[in-house]
Amino acid sequence: MTTTVRPTKKQRDLLRFIEGFITQHGYGPSYREIMGGCNYTSVATVSLHVNNLIKKGHLRKGDNKARSLEIAASPEGGESAKIRSSAVKESEEKWLVEKIDYKFRQLENSENIDGVELDGLYVLVGSLKVLGLDGAAHSFMPRLSELKTKSKQLTR
Repeated sequence: MTTTVRPTKKQRDLLRFIEGFITQHGYGPSYREIMGGCNYTSVATVSLHVNNLIKKGHLRKGDNKARSLEIAASPEGGESAKIRSSAVKESEEKWLVEKIDYKFRQLENSENIDGVELDGLYVLVGSLKVLGLDGAAHSFMPRLSELKTKSKQLTR
């Protein structure tokens, strides 16, 4: 059984739009319709996301055919591909986020913020992005900024 790489939040939104459009109209949307439906500002951005989703195995496109986008069928024969990550299962994602949150709380409660510890948090947040957990990574960014500001204030 093959697994597909989890798409980013924007790519998931694009997949939902395409799936809804196909359900409603019976054919795939044009890039301009995707641009309008997903509030993108250029067709090039749509093309970039579509091509990445094709590479990840979430979309298929007929060669040189207009409106040929379709959601890739899952290996189990379902109508659309399940969005899964081969790197982190849902239960492991929760555990990982809790562990990173614990590290944040330790540093936030510390009177002295070591630059090495702060760099470690940057690495952990970056790792979430690499694993396709963009939402979780994004949720830590404000706290990371606050710690960086606090660190600068303490070193003055």
